[in-house]
Amino acid sequence: METKINKSENEWKTCLSPEEYKILRKKSTELPFTGKYNKNKKKGVYYCKGCGNKLFLSDTKFDSGSGWPSFWKPAAKENVELKSDNSLFMRRTEVLCKKCKGHLGHVFEDGPKPTGKRYCINSIALDFKEKK
Repeated sequence: METKINKSENEWKTCLSPEEYKILRKKSTELPFTGKYNKNKKKGVYYCKGCGNKLFLSDTKFDSGSGWPSFWKPAAKENVELKSDNSLFMRRTEVLCKKCKGHLGHVFEDGPKPTGKRYCINSIALDFKEKK
């Protein structure tokens, strides 16, 4: 992983769309079944929309039925950060991009084998590059 990115909130506002800023920097969530990558079946790599950090491979993507792109493991463990999230009267684990600290989504313990994890990620927080 490359060096961490430290930008001011104003800098983030200028390089992200309002929707991207709301998700990545203010920890919002897109509505289920609305994200452009929820049903994406193409082969390739998912990167952080905020900084380009390599996050997930299409080989680990699965249809969880949750309405968000779901993966059973990150591309590299050191590229994501997990943080306790007790907001909204729930106990969850937030998934952040380790490089820019952008909010990606949450991880749950109800995924498929071999990890049993479901990384439930906002499409808006991702950029997909198809493998040719």
